[in-house]
Amino acid sequence: MKPIFTSLIIFLFSYSYAQQTQYIDIKKGTVNITIDPDAETVSGEVIYTFKVIEITDSLVIDARNMEIKSLSLNDKELAYSNTGSQLIINKTLKPRENNSLKIAYKASPKKALYFVAENNNDQKQIWTQGQGKYTSNWLPSFDDMNEKVEFDLSITTNSLYKVMANGKLIDKKVNNNTTSTWKFDMQHPMSSYLVALAIGNYNVKEEVAKSGIPLQQYYSPEDEKYVTSTYKHSKRIFDYLEEEIGVPFPWQNYKQVPVKDFLYAGMENTSLTIFSDSYLVDSIGFVDRNYINVNAHELVHQWFGDLVTEESSTHHWLQEGFATYYALLAEREIFGDDYFYEQLYNSAKQLEALNDNGGESLLNPKASSLTFYQRGAWAVFALRKKIGDRAFEKSVKKYLKDYAYKNANTHDFINIAAAKSQIKLEDFVEKWLVNTEFPLEEAEQLLLDNKTSKTLLALDAMSKEEVVTYAQNNSKIFTSEEQSAIATHILKRLIPTSEVEKAIFLAALQSEVLKTRQAVALYMNPIPEEFKTDFEKLLSDGSYLTIEKALMKLWVSFPFIKDRAQFLDQTKGITGFRDKNVETLWLTLALITENYHQNDKKEYYDTLVSYTDPKQHYEVRQHAFQYLYQIKGFDEAALKSLIQACKHPVWQFSKFSRQLLEELITDKDYRIVLEGIVNDLPSEEKVFLEQKLKR
Repeated sequence: MKPIFTSLIIFLFSYSYAQQTQYIDIKKGTVNITIDPDAETVSGEVIYTFKVIEITDSLVIDARNMEIKSLSLNDKELAYSNTGSQLIINKTLKPRENNSLKIAYKASPKKALYFVAENNNDQKQIWTQGQGKYTSNWLPSFDDMNEKVEFDLSITTNSLYKVMANGKLIDKKVNNNTTSTWKFDMQHPMSSYLVALAIGNYNVKEEVAKSGIPLQQYYSPEDEKYVTSTYKHSKRIFDYLEEEIGVPFPWQNYKQVPVKDFLYAGMENTSLTIFSDSYLVDSIGFVDRNYINVNAHELVHQWFGDLVTEESSTHHWLQEGFATYYALLAEREIFGDDYFYEQLYNSAKQLEALNDNGGESLLNPKASSLTFYQRGAWAVFALRKKIGDRAFEKSVKKYLKDYAYKNANTHDFINIAAAKSQIKLEDFVEKWLVNTEFPLEEAEQLLLDNKTSKTLLALDAMSKEEVVTYAQNNSKIFTSEEQSAIATHILKRLIPTSEVEKAIFLAALQSEVLKTRQAVALYMNPIPEEFKTDFEKLLSDGSYLTIEKALMKLWVSFPFIKDRAQFLDQTKGITGFRDKNVETLWLTLALITENYHQNDKKEYYDTLVSYTDPKQHYEVRQHAFQYLYQIKGFDEAALKSLIQACKHPVWQFSKFSRQLLEELITDKDYRIVLEGIVNDLPSEEKVFLEQKLKR
């Protein structure tokens, strides 16, 4: 079929650089490396087998801050230049099938390969994160995602650890009492940013998909209690997505590994998803912070991103939009149709707010995650509605098969969809992909297909008085689990000051539906005196989020020492999520509650300060920092931990820490302490603090 939206494509592709892939085809990368957990180094060699397609005068390998031991082409030492980010070989290369480039190197990566200390021992977790930070920080490779290579990895490290990497484990050899070597085989090519490894003390839960694909779900031995809740529905999600997408899982096996202090929620490395251990939850934590969506999202990427990879970030929606959409479908399979439409409604409201700030085109390579993920998912959803299920399913299958182990762009997919549906899609592309404004009216029209999202839209259009009347006339909302989203939406709009609104909140507070009760904990402010007894029951509810919010609000609303002591007694010993959300709040309130366990206050304080230690999870540290700031409780140890946190690889945490440090510097008392500890700091942290103090 004739290509569509020609003007757009000319705009997107009229200017491009000649890429190395036009002249050289890298076929295979054979990697033999040693990871030293103590020295935090990687060393070894990589051998690239490649074909010269057309005569060229150079070959470039991305290698950042590496010590190159040797470099040879077809077994002959070769001259090269090392810019610090690239190895440049200036040599005329003529068309030839089999060439072999061997690079021996050593690196101490500051990015992309991380060595993370465990909490209570001297062991470490070691893991990679190539997307956005580049694999070329620890492996001479290719930052250009259009270069697809079959990577086979052989990794030697401390024999105490287990090693996970791309592909199938084909051999494990214990070399001596201290090291072992793990060999992994890949059968198909992938982009370098998807090369990955994870090393640590792990056990594994194994399942087999309906199609026969081995599923390996890893966990640290001390986290065994979280396995059932964390990986709940994993096999069901895999089987569902393989059938729904309609193309067999493209790799030999599938592994999932949780790691400490991961930079993102998860990363879809080929056949090896690495994800944040914040998603390790028990049955209570599952209610508010389960792994279901991330689990499904990263799995979808094994097709959309790993099997078929975007040509450039202009087409990032082809990866994130499809992953977000299919993950929602997987959640619909588990939680139902109303949940699916509630999530679409929520993202539409976020995108509506983005419209107020000018919006973002889905084809803007610098667009936000909200655009790539949520607007991308909406575009996929809207396209399916426009062309129909049958044409959509055929389009997805053809796209994945035609571009398997290759790169693709928006033009490629849309042309397939237009051909399979025999529908002109120029207007669709302009409205859903090109325009900066999210098409809210069209989105709301699609939301009318579901009763829950239709009701949410209707409530948006009501005045507060109309919402109150609606709640009075539809009281069954507060007893129905299926309508908890509507109950929550109503409570957001009300304030329990009038008797009518109090009655609505009371109905929700006394509901048997957990999410409806949680909405009271979140949105009731202030707590009327007559609600105190019922509200206290939330302190033992089946949600760590509910308990945290209820404890804070009760403590603030009822300042009598006897009441506050009672609230603390009821919640003592509850940890909460892995970020210790309930425990860190409890410790803080116990410290500042007058006459509460006076003899234990030093223990409470020492525990809270210990949670700032660099060996703790960054989310635990952030809670501890925040509460110490609020009660003006930083000591020297906590301040030193805060300075260290300013250089943490998780940018959200380091940003928070830097901002907090700047606040403390403005306090004359803290400034004196900070000036006093400068010389006790490691050199890099000393220089950092000195610069901050000079401002």
